Amino acid sequence: MWRHPCEDFRVSGVQYFSRHKGEVNCCSFSPDCQILLTCSDDGGLYLWRAATGKLLAKAHGHAGPVKCCAFSSDGCFFASASHDRSVGIWRTSTVERVHVLTGELNSYFLIALRPVPILGSRSSSFIHVQLGLTHRLPLAISCSKWPVSPHVGPISHTRSVETVSFSVDGKWLVSGGWDNTAVLWDTQTGLKLRELLGHSAAVQSSAFSTNSQFLATGSWDRSVKVWGIHSDEEVVTLEGHQGNVACLCFSTTGMLASGSWDGTVRVWSPQKQMCLFVLGGGERVWVRCVAFSRDGLVLASTAEGDTVKIWDMANGRCMKSLQKCMCEGHKDSAYGCVFSPSGALLTSGSDQLDLREEDDESEEEQEEEEQENKRFLQ
Repeated sequence: MWRHPCEDFRVSGVQYFSRHKGEVNCCSFSPDCQILLTCSDDGGLYLWRAATGKLLAKAHGHAGPVKCCAFSSDGCFFASASHDRSVGIWRTSTVERVHVLTGELNSYFLIALRPVPILGSRSSSFIHVQLGLTHRLPLAISCSKWPVSPHVGPISHTRSVETVSFSVDGKWLVSGGWDNTAVLWDTQTGLKLRELLGHSAAVQSSAFSTNSQFLATGSWDRSVKVWGIHSDEEVVTLEGHQGNVACLCFSTTGMLASGSWDGTVRVWSPQKQMCLFVLGGGERVWVRCVAFSRDGLVLASTAEGDTVKIWDMANGRCMKSLQKCMCEGHKDSAYGCVFSPSGALLTSGSDQLDLREEDDESEEEQEEEEQENKRFLQ
């Protein structure tokens, strides 16, 4: 009888990543699973060598806790979402931030001002202001001599940004947050393309379909909305969860999985607008991450208590339940999971705060390590 290789999974090793100075909020593996990206309440992003736990680089630039991070599908870029209401796009090889997405000075927008007549004049004038990407184009303003009262339209993300995801083709980025909105961005220009409105509470999770034509958002309003990339309206709203929708993932076969604070994973067919499976629910634990295998035949889910479960997508059966051996006195949470190119399942994450000081190194050792890390990232 045929058995999926996942049924033979077992815990093969545990690697710890220290040096964070605040709670770790999110983890993301690079597409080749060689690099682990983490973000923390300390406002930093950390790139680690996944196999050894060696710190490769740190990225700083946000003015508040970093709530979410994600790699692009080619691994050349990563994105960050922050409590400071901004989204960053970073180049992996140099760890430089190439875009700061705020919807303010980073995006083109027009301000149309009402004409204000001047006493004694028979005519009136408009003022037209166009703001460009200030780090690439000069600020251009053309206006008349008439006094005006400016009005600026709504800007992106007025509250903390909680989720960020790249499309598989790398063209788009979606972000969502506590202002109940999701924003679609152009990754090449850093321009805001559209705001996706419809959720009645914070947008906590997001994911693109494997063909990059649809994206899904999960919310504290307990719903999942699926949107067309080229349409302002949602394609379908999927309801059934009894708690916040914390994570989402599309399969190569078109299924959509959602994990919730209600302790369940729901597997949907967005095309049929129906729920195929309700997985788990026996224990009300926060489901932190869901990931389909590359063939779409199985689904992995991680939850509080460091539990990892593997589900058969043919019948919804739990094929395997794993739990990492935890150190005495520690209670970890598995934040992220991904299937590697070799078929192995990698998981990561902990809510333990590690305040150990970094080891002292000589300047020569630091320079040598820095050069080695640069070579690895490139």
